[in-house]
Amino acid sequence: MYKVLIVEDDPMVAMINEQYVCKNKDFCVQKTCRNGQEALEYLEETNGTGSKDSSIDLVIMDVFMPLMNGVETLKKIREKKLDCEVIMVTAANDPATLEETMHLGVIDFLIKPFAYERFQVALEKFIANDQAFRGAQQTIDQNYVDSLISNGGQLHLQNNELPKGIQKKTLDLLTDYLKEKKGWVSGDQISEDVGLSSVTVRHYMSYLVEKGEVNGEINYETGGRPSMLYRFVL
Repeated sequence: MYKVLIVEDDPMVAMINEQYVCKNKDFCVQKTCRNGQEALEYLEETNGTGSKDSSIDLVIMDVFMPLMNGVETLKKIREKKLDCEVIMVTAANDPATLEETMHLGVIDFLIKPFAYERFQVALEKFIANDQAFRGAQQTIDQNYVDSLISNGGQLHLQNNELPKGIQKKTLDLLTDYLKEKKGWVSGDQISEDVGLSSVTVRHYMSYLVEKGEVNGEINYETGGRPSMLYRFVL
C-alpha cells in the first residue's frame, strides 16, 4: 500500500483530500501537514533515512501555504533528493506555476475545485508511473524508453489492448449511451439506465475522462451529497 502525505493549510480541503485518497484501496494517508516547512521536516525524517518501511511514496500538496509555499517545498524536496512523487492540488491556474511544477517533476496538477473522478485519475497516474519503473529490467532498451516517455510514464498497451478492468463491450455500451444523450447525465442515472453498478460506472467514466472522450463535473445542486455529471465530448 502506498503511503501518502497531504500538505494543505485549509482543514476542510485537507479532509476532502484524505477522504478521496482513502477511497482507493492502494493508498493510505500517513500524515497531514498544514504548511510546506512542516512537510519538509517530516519528509526528512521519513524519507531521509533510506528506510522504505517508513518513507512516504506520494505527496499531495497545495501551492499557496504559510511559511513555505508548495513550489518552494517541491524545490527543497528535489534539492534534498527525498525520494517521493508529488501531485499538486491548488487554486493556482496560471501557466507559470504549472510550467515550474512540471519542470520539477510533478505527477499531476489538479485545479480546485476538482472532481473526485479526476482526483482518482491522478492517483492512477502515480500507480502507472511506479509500476512502469518497477517493471523495468536491470538494463533497458530504446523501445522501453520511448514507450515510457511517450505515454507519460505508462507503457503503451499492445494491439489496442485495454487496461485491466476495462472491457470493450462495456466501454462501447457506455460511450454509445452518452453519445445518444447529447448532454449532461449523472452517474446514478447512467447506472440505472444501462444496468451497471455505480462502482462500475465510476470506474469506466474515470477511464473515459482520462482519455479526454468524456467531460465530468460536480453537481452541487442536489440538495444533499454532490454527484458527478458526465457528457460525451462532441
